[in-house]
Amino acid sequence: MVEQQHPAQELFLGRQPILDRSQRLAAFELLFRSGRFNDARVEDDVFASATVINHAFTELGLEAVLGRHLGFINLSAPLLMSDVVELLPRNKMVLEILETVHVTETLTQRCRALKRAGFTLALDDFTGREPEFKPLLDIVDIVKVDVQQMDGDALRATTARLKRFGVRLLAEKVDTRERANQCMALGYDLFQGYYFARPSIISGKRMNHAQTALVRLLNLVLTDADTAQVETVFKEHPDLSVSLIRLVNSVAVGGRGEIHTLRNAITMLGRRQLQHWLQVLLFALGRAPGSEFSNPLLVLAATRGKLMELLARGLTAHERDLPDRAFMAGILSLVDALLDMPLQDIVAGMPLAQDLEDGLVSRSGRLGAMLALVEALEEPDRAEIEAALARLPGFDRSALPAMQVEAMRWANSIGEAR
Repeated sequence: MVEQQHPAQELFLGRQPILDRSQRLAAFELLFRSGRFNDARVEDDVFASATVINHAFTELGLEAVLGRHLGFINLSAPLLMSDVVELLPRNKMVLEILETVHVTETLTQRCRALKRAGFTLALDDFTGREPEFKPLLDIVDIVKVDVQQMDGDALRATTARLKRFGVRLLAEKVDTRERANQCMALGYDLFQGYYFARPSIISGKRMNHAQTALVRLLNLVLTDADTAQVETVFKEHPDLSVSLIRLVNSVAVGGRGEIHTLRNAITMLGRRQLQHWLQVLLFALGRAPGSEFSNPLLVLAATRGKLMELLARGLTAHERDLPDRAFMAGILSLVDALLDMPLQDIVAGMPLAQDLEDGLVSRSGRLGAMLALVEALEEPDRAEIEAALARLPGFDRSALPAMQVEAMRWANSIGEAR
């Protein structure tokens, strides 16, 4: 008998960006883990997945998780054959058929029925083996090619064969600029991998004038400078001013009236929120000429910052400034990717609290533990999640799924307000 624990205690939700040919955010792959069921029998996997799907799409809210984007979700053969699939919205979800499935006539017929019902189907982690998967290649809409497993010649040959099936091609596990350029030249439509959305790989950007101004503004806010000084910097950068006012009008103050001046915007926003928005704007404006990499990085940074803030609120109600420091740690944990500068050099130029600097540079202390948890949730990596939670005694883990979704909802609102 399967031990049934409250879903909120077992659900860890991650999402990895999928980009289009313009390198704009097109979809998320949703990564679910239902802890105690990972090593259960096959029939228990269906129960676990059903619990996770119901929890994610009924209780957490699809719009909060995905915003206006599509979602890709992995499905094993038993889950494909089950009624659980009917819980998924056809217009928002892409069903990924795992590469581990055994292709049978029964499975093929089921995929045809799902396609007739309006579902979009994808074949996951494709590395060749066309004869084995040909029945599915004649049905699916998208093939996710594992480019990490092939050299250049093999990738070209596999791509040429797949094009004969008329499917859309998604390059996954793209980890280098060279492989990204090759997949683009071969005609891939969609892209997924650390090169596009992880801080250790994104590179080649230089700080532009607006980013330089944002660093100056952050220093002014951190040192509690006069509003007049802050306003002066905004006035020197019209594009930055427009972005600030648009964000304040559309997201931050909604029903509190129009904003007519920069000082008015700064005052209405308040210093705490101004600090948050400056950090987010650093990513929103951090686009190198001809590049659109900032969009997925913006979403990732905004999600990290908000989730860090919520984690801090869940840890203590007595340290009033801990959520602000946690938000900043989340945002700044990706700023080295944005500016293509060592993180140590960036934090050295800012008057940061010692625990914030330690959390960023060495992942030590409570802020470091929270950052480790947020990073593990992005995969999600069950062992790393548990290790990070162990460093946060007193934290109510049952609140974590709701915090994740609130952070995703907030990040979606940032991206869509640009």
